[in-house]
Amino acid sequence: MEPVIAIRGLSKRYAGGHQALSDVDLDIARGEIFALLGPNGAGKTTLISIVCGIVTPTTGTVSADGFDIGRQYRQARSRIGLVPQELHTDSFETVWATVTFSRGLFGCPPDPAHVEKVLKDLSLWEKRKARIMELSGGMKRRVMIAKALSHEPEILFLDEPTAGVDVELRRDMWALVRRLRDSGVTIILTTHYIEEAEEMADRVGVISKGRLIVVDEKTALMKKLGRKTLTLNLAEPMRALPAALSDWALTLKADGNELEYEFDANAERTGVPSLLRRMSDEGIAFKDLHTRQSSLEDIFVSLVHSGEGA
Repeated sequence: MEPVIAIRGLSKRYAGGHQALSDVDLDIARGEIFALLGPNGAGKTTLISIVCGIVTPTTGTVSADGFDIGRQYRQARSRIGLVPQELHTDSFETVWATVTFSRGLFGCPPDPAHVEKVLKDLSLWEKRKARIMELSGGMKRRVMIAKALSHEPEILFLDEPTAGVDVELRRDMWALVRRLRDSGVTIILTTHYIEEAEEMADRVGVISKGRLIVVDEKTALMKKLGRKTLTLNLAEPMRALPAALSDWALTLKADGNELEYEFDANAERTGVPSLLRRMSDEGIAFKDLHTRQSSLEDIFVSLVHSGEGA
């Protein structure tokens, strides 16, 4: 199946010499939720801006639903909805007017029923007559999403959609994104919140210094790169690691009361049974033990750090 977004050899160098993107290739499948993770300045917003036709690439091509974003701008852009980071909208307009106007900008005929549905889905119906300036930050964020959905796009870009909003609103937005995906909309989001990607995404891409350093299914990424940490709560605190345990990469924590061992959960030999046997042979007792699987955040940090070192 042809990807709904196809990016080939995409690079962007700004006039001042800053290389924002370098040779990015990416396919996004129809109907998936794709999360793009990366630190500030990594190139996330530049990538979205190019796909949405706001920024011109230095090299490379982008197509949306089969239409080239450069040569077939109107057809490509009409398939895309964009919710930018910044809350830019006319403060003096009502919610109803600004969403209706946004639909008209894309040449769509008036459809009050669709606008009503969008506002109700976003819990904005009661605020439809309110002016934008009267709304809270969270409500303004919802209006931005309503504007992006006004022309019934097949692809929705969310650039840091929950930045600065409270936890309850973040959960509401997650639920909305799932409903949109269920209705057939492809969702691409950038986020600083690792739990957002972990909660929602089908696939994850990590971008660092303008380069896409990994793209994989979320579960596959965690399985491939995830590690486990074994923590042993010692019966007696240790001042230093004994030489008898030097075969394992151990770390003393909690003032010598905890022994930590990180291992590859997918390895044929994890080293855990032999470690416990050696501890027993040496008379090192422990009161409790537990293991923790690496989170997407752990993986993200390790990938970015390894990318910086490359």
